[in-house]
Amino acid sequence: MSDKKDIATEQLIKNTAKKIFFAEGRFNATTQEIADAAGVNRTLINYYFRSRDNLFNIVFEDAHEQEHIRMESIVFSDLSLREKIEQHLDLFLEQSKEYPYLEIYMVTQMNQGSCHKDTEAMNRMLDKFYLEIGLEMERGNVPKMRPEQFVLNFISLMSFPVSMRPLLQETMGFNQDSYDKLLEERKEIILTLLFKQ
Repeated sequence: MSDKKDIATEQLIKNTAKKIFFAEGRFNATTQEIADAAGVNRTLINYYFRSRDNLFNIVFEDAHEQEHIRMESIVFSDLSLREKIEQHLDLFLEQSKEYPYLEIYMVTQMNQGSCHKDTEAMNRMLDKFYLEIGLEMERGNVPKMRPEQFVLNFISLMSFPVSMRPLLQETMGFNQDSYDKLLEERKEIILTLLFKQ
């Protein structure tokens, strides 16, 4: 196989696995199911990734790394705090539409301690974020509280409806499209709750 064909096949398998795992929520899908969906021979999955679990971990780490890079680019941009929150909401809600089960899996991985953590990079981001939140509180644009509480409010308002989607969608009687619409409405509601103006 040529290098280009190798890279294209490997990426096809990764993209297919990501769709099966995080868009369809089929975390226990077999290598045969992934191969069938990708239109490749099952032995290619072993050739590129050695095992289904290894493929799963690679796909998850890719998704986790991409999210971290996007968060860093937003936090360290010159945008106002409100604009940063808006951008983060846009990206998060767009991702949750494409991969509704990614958030559930990330929480599970974090709880099991099997998620790679770059503590130093995360602390740098949080320090910058906390400083900006504090400044906005001093300006009167955000209700006064510990910056950590602001972050908890933001994450809770944004993540809970996504991570609890299967339960909420069923118990509230929504189909896929109507729940997506409900999530789209979250952005303005979250901004109204977090900011005074």
